[in-house]
Amino acid sequence: MTEPMLKVPAAEAQRNFGLYQDKALTQPVAITRNGRPRTVLLSIEEYERLKRRDREVMRSEDMPQDLAEAILKAEPPEESKRFDHEVR
Repeated sequence: MTEPMLKVPAAEAQRNFGLYQDKALTQPVAITRNGRPRTVLLSIEEYERLKRRDREVMRSEDMPQDLAEAILKAEPPEESKRFDHEVR
């Protein structure tokens, strides 16, 4: 999406729902209540794009061998050492 999120009070969104449906085709529309974003109206294309980004979960025995080998060979980055104390 190219434009920033538009914020609209719920009452305004109800009164002009068709307008905000059209706007959601080009930018997300945050519906607010008491000044705080509560829901977001967005295009079906954007919703489907976000759904595709959900993580894929698989059982380790179903994992492709090359992926399993890559995970076994992986080394944490040097900067992650600062968290070592959390796993001891």
